Amino acid sequence: MDSAVLLDLLGNENRRRILRLLSHKPCYVTEISEYLGVSPKAVIDHLRKLEEAGLIESRTDDQRRKYFHISRNLRLEVSVSPYGFGAKSAYPANPSFDMTGRCPHVSLETRALDDDEEDLSDLAAEFSRLEELENELSLAQRWVHGRMTDVLDRLNEALGVDADSRFYAEILGALADGKRTAGEIAAEVDAPAGAVEDALRRLAERGLVQNRGGRWRIS
Repeated sequence: MDSAVLLDLLGNENRRRILRLLSHKPCYVTEISEYLGVSPKAVIDHLRKLEEAGLIESRTDDQRRKYFHISRNLRLEVSVSPYGFGAKSAYPANPSFDMTGRCPHVSLETRALDDDEEDLSDLAAEFSRLEELENELSLAQRWVHGRMTDVLDRLNEALGVDADSRFYAEILGALADGKRTAGEIAAEVDAPAGAVEDALRRLAERGLVQNRGGRWRIS
């Protein structure tokens, strides 16, 4: 789902409170109405929007009472800094996803549970370990975000350019990774070749990069 749509949807406090309630147990309209202190009609409108977005589903019990519950796992991340604003949403990876191959900078001890494994102590221990890991990754993510801002601050001071310092940092990063032509750099940073060439010229004017035979290098 588009992160902008999610941000708009979750910008409403009552919809956030509904999801918080449903994260504990399925509920029917009257329960939600009493919990929120708003009319059933207003609750139904919120539920409709959440259901259209695919965040919740409903089922009907034997008394024909409709219960609503959260339909899927979804993570929404928002990043705000002096150098950029971004939001992204993601669904959980497949249990067979290879973390070791995709995340070389993170060392994880993963343990797959067999489908027929029903030892409650093992499941409880695995949950506790994953919960601890989630907290550690959250802390690491905050650390990385802070370090990136610090690095961009220093690059901004070194570059002395009145422009998008993150864009220039990405170009320099591509050069540091071995990209040499403007086309290679443009593909690496996912930017128009013309914008990359203009940025390279501005960096060259400041003596920060050099062009030899159409191949760029950091000075």
